[in-house]
Amino acid sequence: MASSSSSSPALSLILIACIFSLTLSPPQALAQSPSAPAPSPSGPANLTGILDKNGQYTSFIRLLTTTQVANQIENQLNTSTEGLTVFAPTDNAFNNLKAGTINDLSNEQQVQLVLNHVAPKYYSLLSFQSVSNPVRTQGNFAGLNFSSQGNQVNVSTGMVETPINNALYQQSPLAVYQVDKVLLPPELFEAPAPASSTPAAPKSSSSSNSTTSAKAPSAENSNSGASGKSNMWLGFVVGVGMMCMGFLS
Repeated sequence: MASSSSSSPALSLILIACIFSLTLSPPQALAQSPSAPAPSPSGPANLTGILDKNGQYTSFIRLLTTTQVANQIENQLNTSTEGLTVFAPTDNAFNNLKAGTINDLSNEQQVQLVLNHVAPKYYSLLSFQSVSNPVRTQGNFAGLNFSSQGNQVNVSTGMVETPINNALYQQSPLAVYQVDKVLLPPELFEAPAPASSTPAAPKSSSSSNSTTSAKAPSAENSNSGASGKSNMWLGFVVGVGMMCMGFLS
């Protein structure tokens, strides 16, 4: 009996220690658990935000905004399964244009110019080395042509050609690449060739001379005919006169 009574306090202490440790374990486990990952940003990538973050794209951002193409791109990124690729000219590219190149365009022409910098498909930089030319854009033009030499990729409209120097953003469904020239489509900026009109061939001097010379003989012939008739009448009168003189003598 003495041994069982002496072990009871020890068992009680063990039970109290176990309960105390259990009450402390949930906060410790919670403190040691890894933090939850930050939620991914909702909605599509913000094109103007990407350009603004990288700097030197003020002119292109202004065109995207005034033409409403920025809103169109945002809507397409929400619905498109193919994605989009944007070629962003730098501010220097716009500054190098002849004065009035952009401002002289109508609103619709400015929209078409901006859309010529947007391809309706996501293209990685590597894919341009094997893409089939021409690559269609959202502008109503012939499209863009790509060529590569080593790792360098160039883009051409047929009027201007420039290298693709930097990938500003490359995460499907949106790719944004820097270009150092504005991608001017020849259909919009090159003057059409004047319609060929065949002028009436001038009359050659030889033909006019021949006409004159053809008319000249007819005038001479008429004059010679009149002169011949006068001579005939004169001869007749002289002959009659001589006959009369013969009779009188």
